[in-house]
Amino acid sequence: RYFIHNWPDLCFLAHHEGRTIGAVVCKAEQRPHKDSKQGYVAMLAVARDFRKRNIATQLVTMALSRMVELQCDEVCLETEVTNLGALALYEKLGFNRSKLLRRYYLNDGDAYRLKLWLTIV
Repeated sequence: RYFIHNWPDLCFLAHHEGRTIGAVVCKAEQRPHKDSKQGYVAMLAVARDFRKRNIATQLVTMALSRMVELQCDEVCLETEVTNLGALALYEKLGFNRSKLLRRYYLNDGDAYRLKLWLTIV
């Protein structure tokens, strides 16, 4: 609820026949002591039976478009190193691996921090 309450214009849902089948939850914040904003993708999920249909790409693309409108110059996120599907999706969208985060998750799993630099028009 924290993200939906504070950044409702950066949270998108996908529906099919009355069922929620996907969601992306993001935020955008002013950077301290800088004249720029940073976007953050907190969560992306698509129902298992609706994967491989470009839904995740569409959800993230909508969020990134809104971040450009908000004048974010960078977007970051974290994903598990074993989540090859997510890594492929984000790298296809232009994200780069910027850092390996050892034991990032509660299950001691490692994560990559991914970053995308946006062009402000």
